[in-house]
Amino acid sequence: MHNLDWLAALVMGLAGSGHCLAMCGGLAGAMGYSQNGWRLLMYNLGRLTSYTIAGGIVGAAVLATTTIHQDGLIWLRLVAGIMMVLLGLYITRVWMVLTFLERIGAILWRRLQPLTRHFPPNASTHKLFIAGMLWGWLPCGLVYSALAWAALSGSPLSGAATMLAFGVGTLPSMLILGLFSRKLSQFVRTSGFRWVAGILMIGYGIVTAAIAVQQL
Repeated sequence: MHNLDWLAALVMGLAGSGHCLAMCGGLAGAMGYSQNGWRLLMYNLGRLTSYTIAGGIVGAAVLATTTIHQDGLIWLRLVAGIMMVLLGLYITRVWMVLTFLERIGAILWRRLQPLTRHFPPNASTHKLFIAGMLWGWLPCGLVYSALAWAALSGSPLSGAATMLAFGVGTLPSMLILGLFSRKLSQFVRTSGFRWVAGILMIGYGIVTAAIAVQQL
């Protein structure tokens, strides 16, 4: 089932493009307009590196604290399905329930945020990679939903691969915004796109949760 989990994570990243632009689009745009594509890419590679590390940590935690057997995987898949539904509601802004997870993540972010002052958009290339790694830990309900899928893997390597797939899904909108124009990325911010993406996530989550319930 790992291939399906990676695909779900990739789709999650693509569907959440509008949210990514709202969270990190300003910085990506500043880097893209003021510098060049290579620097923007380095920033995003840093961001994806943090996602990959987080996925590995989650996978390792599940492996260390849970004996992964069929029932355990079913329960994890049920939780992931519920998280997908909540993500759909979050993207459509019908119910911003995932903000409570962002408040928990803000505890870590408050420790990391002061470090971002040392890595402005005009910093050297290697510093932009570090800046991207720092921004990768920005509290985000979308990322936390993807981590729920990473937990399904039950291993550090597969968890890291799942989050890498999610990060790749977020890349197109971030690169388009930074390299070209805000006008080219406006469509992912519209309410229409949010509703289509949100309904897609809700449907995927319901199917996933229903399959898990049937297997209990």
